Amino acid sequence: MKRLDSSAITAFKLVPSNFPSPFCDTDQKNSATIHEESRQPCKGLINANRFDDFGLKDTAKCFSECARSGNESCNLGNLQRYWLNYEIHLAEKSLTETVNMGFLTALVKNISTSISEDLHFSLTPSQVPKQVTEDEHRHPDRVRLPRSLFESLQGSRPMVRLAITILDVGSGNVFKGPRLSLEDGSNVLNNHVVGLSLGHINVTGLAEPLEITFSHQHQPPNVTLSCVFWDVTKGSSGDWSSKGCSTEFGGNRTTCRCDHLTFFALLLRPVLDQVTVKALTRISQAGCGTSMIFLAFTIVLYAVLRFSRQRFKFEDAPKIHVALSVSLFLLNLAFFINVGHGLKGSDAACWARGAVFHYFLLCAFTWMGLEAFHLYLLVIKVFNTYIGHYFLKLSLVGWGLPALIVIGTGSANSYGPYAIRDKKNTTTLELCWFCEKTATSALYITVHGYFLITFLFSAVVLGLVALKIFTLSSATAGKEKGQHWKGVLTLLGLSSLVGVTWGLAILTPLGLSTTYVFALFTSLQGVFIFCWFVVLYFPSQSTMTSSSGTARADQALTVSHE
Repeated sequence: MKRLDSSAITAFKLVPSNFPSPFCDTDQKNSATIHEESRQPCKGLINANRFDDFGLKDTAKCFSECARSGNESCNLGNLQRYWLNYEIHLAEKSLTETVNMGFLTALVKNISTSISEDLHFSLTPSQVPKQVTEDEHRHPDRVRLPRSLFESLQGSRPMVRLAITILDVGSGNVFKGPRLSLEDGSNVLNNHVVGLSLGHINVTGLAEPLEITFSHQHQPPNVTLSCVFWDVTKGSSGDWSSKGCSTEFGGNRTTCRCDHLTFFALLLRPVLDQVTVKALTRISQAGCGTSMIFLAFTIVLYAVLRFSRQRFKFEDAPKIHVALSVSLFLLNLAFFINVGHGLKGSDAACWARGAVFHYFLLCAFTWMGLEAFHLYLLVIKVFNTYIGHYFLKLSLVGWGLPALIVIGTGSANSYGPYAIRDKKNTTTLELCWFCEKTATSALYITVHGYFLITFLFSAVVLGLVALKIFTLSSATAGKEKGQHWKGVLTLLGLSSLVGVTWGLAILTPLGLSTTYVFALFTSLQGVFIFCWFVVLYFPSQSTMTSSSGTARADQALTVSHE
């Protein structure tokens, strides 16, 4: 349990029989139903009471098939119940003493209820659990079962059968539950859960709790660890709960103490305390306010230049810059309204604020991607770039595509109250965004996925442009001084247009410092765009064309478009 990355799950597929059925129509229908179910083992029905190797492997493939994005062929309640029943099966009916199947390791052992000392077992994921002596240096992952647990059963039986399992649940939805779906980046440590069972003997309310120790890497400051157990009574298919469990932190290991037996895990959840949330909110508000002022200056400056310089009526590059500026201005305005009002107003008003904020966020991402596309035509493709009604087509994409996404997302009723919580599960910030309980997949697809696509495209284009700029700088280094620095400054300006600063979001899990940097630089994007716009277009024509190769390319491309 020393790695935070999950192990791969081996996939096995059922091959339906193609032999004709000699039975009556009813039997044929039943046979067809069985074959249909056999092709959908993740419904949790076909293998419900089958605990042989084939049934286990066939059900285990659902760990990867039932992804977080959702799968209609998966029934999480049935699948989770299957593994809970399997542990009971091990303790009650299984004749085997050990199980080692890659995704599953287990130990089944007869324990006398008159033992004189606590029991210790190692929980190394790659090995079958085994009974050991107390040695915390050799066995960093372990479980301790107090002797009082077994002594309490002396009156009813002299011997009990104990099953200890370590199950790799993969990165899908099985054994994740709504609690993990609420927060981005939440996961089960190493995707491993530990099961402890005495079969049908219900063990709760232990006077002396059992102990499970998980080893792990040192966690960043914005991640909290919590000991949990799988509570089948929560929701329709169960969820993780910490009731009856306490968490003791110890650097590279965490000890869980719980007063009952079931499936246990250690949850990792990114959190922001109230002080941090307030500081980030103030930084973002200050930066967004400053950006709005400079974005307004950019729009006004473009209007002045459009009337004073004839060529600005025909050039496409400044139009794209201004369209990006407008989208960012409206995004910042929507941010102020959303954060300032919290959850005030009706549900319909909250839905509308969430939808508007989502729309302008997607518009900003889209126009950043279109800036990168335009840059690709200017610097990389160069030739054969005629596109009729070029800016009109870009506008249809820049404003229309986000509208279609928001309409589709809104029709699924995905917008609503959203809360950020701290380590004590106390709400630190409320706003109208995606519904916590029902819209996790929509958030991942339409925000995270959409941003990742546009960012990767922009990064690739910017990399190609950088290669071209510095290749040119090397060729002219002897003729003109300062070409290298001009190239660096040009790249910094272009980076503000294609939204490279938003890529800092990928680094935020590293710690709070990167979160602060991300909030600062993204909120100041409007200032960077204004500075670039002024350097590129405000000076005289001679200065502009001598200082920026992209300005000359803008002009050439405009002619080809018109």
